[in-house]
Parts: sequence; C-alpha cells; structure tokens
Amino acid sequence: MISYKTVRVNGLDIFYREAGSRSNPTLLLLHGFPTSSHMFRNLMRDLAWNYHLIAPDYPGFGYSSFPAPDAFEYSFESLYRVVLGFTDAVGLDHFSIYVQDYGAPVGFRLASRNPHRIQAIITQSGNAYTEGFVTSFWQPLFDYANNPGPETEAGVRAALTPEANYFQWTHGTRDPQHINPDTWTLANATLDRPGNHEVQLRLFHDYQYNVEAYPVFQQYFRDHQPPMLIVWGENDQIFGPEGARAYLKDLPDAELHLLSTGHFALEEDGPVIAALISNFLARNVGSPQSMAAGAD
Repeated sequence: MISYKTVRVNGLDIFYREAGSRSNPTLLLLHGFPTSSHMFRNLMRDLAWNYHLIAPDYPGFGYSSFPAPDAFEYSFESLYRVVLGFTDAVGLDHFSIYVQDYGAPVGFRLASRNPHRIQAIITQSGNAYTEGFVTSFWQPLFDYANNPGPETEAGVRAALTPEANYFQWTHGTRDPQHINPDTWTLANATLDRPGNHEVQLRLFHDYQYNVEAYPVFQQYFRDHQPPMLIVWGENDQIFGPEGARAYLKDLPDAELHLLSTGHFALEEDGPVIAALISNFLARNVGSPQSMAAGAD
C-alpha cells in the first residue's frame, strides 16, 4: 500500500509517496519533467513487497510547495539541496536511486557528492552525457539558455502546452492507447497554475549548467563504479538511445536494456522494468531474504 505524506524541508512542504517496509533496501525515485512522483505510482506497487520505495515531488511540481520565483531559486542546484535535505528529514542513510529526465541532474549531484550513501543506480531516459540529445527537442531550449529573450522564449514556451505534454507521454510508444491520459492531464493542471510557466522557464534556462556538470558525474562513475541498470525507451525522441549507450564508456559492467517505447517507459513497460529492477537490486544490493539470512 502506498502512503501519501508531507515533510518540512528547508522551509518547504515536500510531498512524497512511500511504500514497502523500511527494513528492506531503499530505492529513492526522482521524477522528471513535467511530471511528479505520480509517474512512479505503478512501479511502487510492483516493488513494494521486497523493497522500500520513496518518491518526493520537487518544489513547484506535484503536491509540494510552490514558492514564487522571487522567494525560491529555481535551479537544479536548489532541487538537489531540497532532495538532500529530504533524505535527511525522512531518515534515509544508504539507498539506491532511480533517475528519469530531470531526476538525473538532481540524482547525480546527490550521488557524486555523497558516494558513500549510494548503493546502486537505475537510469531511465536520464542523461549524464551529451550523446543522445535529440536536436529537434533540445535546440530551442539551448537557444533560450544561451540568449534568453522574447524571440527564443517562444520556442521553449511551446514545451509547456497541452500538445507538448501529450507528445512527451505518447511519442515512441507501440500504441498511444496504452498510455493513461491521467498522466498528461495532471501535468497540464500543475503547469497551468498561475506563475508556474515562469518557474519552468527558470529551470529551462538553468539546464545548461547540468551539461557543464557532466564531467563531474562521469568522474564519479569512473572512480566509484556504482552498480548501474540502464532501462531506456529506444524510441525516445528527447533523450535518444545514444545517451543510454554512453554510460558504458565509464561503466563497462552496467546492465543495458533498450525497450520498444518512448520517454516515459514506465507507462508502457512498467512490469518489464519492475522485473529488471527487482533482479538487479537483488544481485547488487540484496533482497529481504538475503538480508534476513545474513542476520541469522
């Protein structure tokens, strides 16, 4: 059963979903854009028997606090600081992370700066390399980041429309009718809150600094060789499969699976991903059964 909770972090109310026993290995789930912890609802149900799952909403997303841009710095560094504070507030010590989209720059900051706390990593359409950026999606964002103004802003505002949200969830899928419309409907509702477009523009502009941090993330991979599972929509038109394969340069023992779906692979291939995660974590972190045996 999933519980729905809120905890105070750095003066903000951070909403989160939690499932499974805390006596089991923990998996911290870090969501992407334009979604929230809602994207993990089915995965949490599927893994809760054997693992402890916990998924926060970032400030400005989902049900967490939504401070005005003049009251909170909307940057990926700030999101990292909130997530770091969240792990302390809810008592997480050692854990694995699942990163998707925006979750990657947040989660890889967390891992590279706190390597002793990270047991394993699962990345699903979460880049740490320049390979895989699909130009048709990213060029307007980088044009805006390099030269913010009315002309370039129009291109990135297009990513905040209902049509763009529908595209995010359905492109590359085997059948769009497999995708629950609650996904883009909830995203539209949260994006359309007064002032939220300005929040997202701040994060769009800040994304360039994630790319600048990639060498740091890659050095962390080389130095610490964390166990990594790569599950990726092969038809993703935002982060293409080259971004998945790039991890093997620094993590040759990483486990790579390309799935015949799009950017939000959990929506169409959730059971497949859940099975891969369960097997991966059992081998690299432990299972409730192995932990119990070790305690005897």
